[in-house]
Amino acid sequence: MKTDWLFKHATVMDGSGAAAYIADVAVCGNRITGIAPAITGASHNVVDCRGRILAPGFIDVHTHDDLTVIKRPGYTEKTSQGVTSVIAGNCGISAACAVVKDSVPDPLGLLGERDEFCYPDFAHYRDAVNVATPSVNVASLVGHTTLRNTCMNTLDGPATAAQITAMRHLLRQALEQGALGLSTGLSYDSAVNASTEEICALAELLAEYHGIYTTHLRTEYDGITDAMEEAFHIGRHAGVPVQISHLKCAGEKNWGRSTEILTRMECHQQHQDISCDAYPYRAGSSCLDLKQVTADFDILVTWSSPHPEMAGKMLKDIAALWQTGLHEAAARLLPAGAIYFQMDEEDVRRVLAHPATMVGSDGLPCDPNPHPRLWGTFPRVLGFYARDERLFPLTTAIHKMTGLSATRFGLSQRGFIREGFFADLVVFDPDTLRDTATFPVPKQQAEGIDLVLVNGVMTWRHGHMTGYRAGRFLDRMS
Repeated sequence: MKTDWLFKHATVMDGSGAAAYIADVAVCGNRITGIAPAITGASHNVVDCRGRILAPGFIDVHTHDDLTVIKRPGYTEKTSQGVTSVIAGNCGISAACAVVKDSVPDPLGLLGERDEFCYPDFAHYRDAVNVATPSVNVASLVGHTTLRNTCMNTLDGPATAAQITAMRHLLRQALEQGALGLSTGLSYDSAVNASTEEICALAELLAEYHGIYTTHLRTEYDGITDAMEEAFHIGRHAGVPVQISHLKCAGEKNWGRSTEILTRMECHQQHQDISCDAYPYRAGSSCLDLKQVTADFDILVTWSSPHPEMAGKMLKDIAALWQTGLHEAAARLLPAGAIYFQMDEEDVRRVLAHPATMVGSDGLPCDPNPHPRLWGTFPRVLGFYARDERLFPLTTAIHKMTGLSATRFGLSQRGFIREGFFADLVVFDPDTLRDTATFPVPKQQAEGIDLVLVNGVMTWRHGHMTGYRAGRFLDRMS
């Protein structure tokens, strides 16, 4: 039978972390149909991959792409860097199950505008993704803050027993409709007053559906170890896997503590299923939060509703311009977004290199001046950290963004180059691959990604979107 695609003489890194090998790989329809030293059958499209890596499509395990994949289904930011699947609904905020009343509460507003939140249950969101047919596959968690916003009149206190019951009902429905699990963002004002017991009551439902608990910890600053212990307790109580989102040691006083927190995680891994994700930068990005305003590190303002002219300026420079203190300047800018240069490079490397760490961008596609991680995360890991800095072998880097991720989040028949698996594939030049997005100029596509196939459809080729899209919604184990 004539195949649709035949990749010849490829250096295959199959997503398992095993050594690379030279092979031909055939694709028919949306599946990989052959892997052999030489395939001689006829094909509609033959790609000579000599000098190129053929890898599984990259999986971005930590995104806030919930609404972007629907309103901008040709998602250049991710497709251009080899991403073929994204996991949405992180940090406690998901578009799925969101019922917005008068205004969009922080940080739910990071996802989009009020009129875009029109998916009162998970099935509505799933169906909207499939209708949009984005250039990437989409799976999603359900956000705890989203559940609170839908089921509570105010978010400044703990939930009542009746409100927890309502949240449990909505969460169970979402899990039955294909949600991967539950995410929390316990450091945000909209969830900080939620008790551990409230989270435990929700997480109890996950085991029945083989779901996962992911968490933006209650703090990533001085109290990080206590916050980790809370996450581990919730996982033990529910009997489910725990994923620590964007694990880091934030704040100058905590620089150098990565060995301590990784050792703590390893101790609990002896009895629990625990992993984490990280992005390859020493700066994070979110809402401008008065609790995080400090003179200890630089803070770049990315947007401001009352003062849009201040976007792209350092907070300390704005304060100097206004002849005021940092906190007063920040308060005048709200609501606003910010990039926090809150981490130490050695901590970033140590966390990224840990065997339990996956790669997630945590990019904010609605930010007018986004963190460069939105455009550059995966090429940066492969080009800068693996090839140039030799933090880990290229096969390990690919494993962290493919096979490890697919296995962790239950994305069946994805993340590996194997016969019968879905044809989510990336061809790239290992010598020229690099991220070009910077903090001053973040909206720049990476170099070195030759081709991207999603479900057997060529979506990206030689620096351009092809106009063809085949992304679909991914249920857990679908």
